[in-house]
Amino acid sequence: MLKIGDFSRLSLVSVKTLRYYDELGLLKPSRVHDFTGYRYYTAEQLPRLNRILALKDLGLSLEQIGVLLNKEVSSEELRGMLRLKQAEVQGRIGEAR
Repeated sequence: MLKIGDFSRLSLVSVKTLRYYDELGLLKPSRVHDFTGYRYYTAEQLPRLNRILALKDLGLSLEQIGVLLNKEVSSEELRGMLRLKQAEVQGRIGEAR
């Protein structure tokens, strides 16, 4: 088990961001100490965090990421979401010209 600060250093994600992801339900700590409220994470949670960061880098909102991570989303649904995002980005590029 890693304290939130250790997990933050390992993942290169700020403690503030980890707390926010916890608040949104994107990445819940593996354990929260009853008395102190300290959050503990495990190394097994790194892939989920990396997925969150990758989807965020692709331009998906945290709400969209939550849907993808917390529900059974088929590859077809994921492709559809990414196509919509691609069209949105292309539209912005067209407007900027």
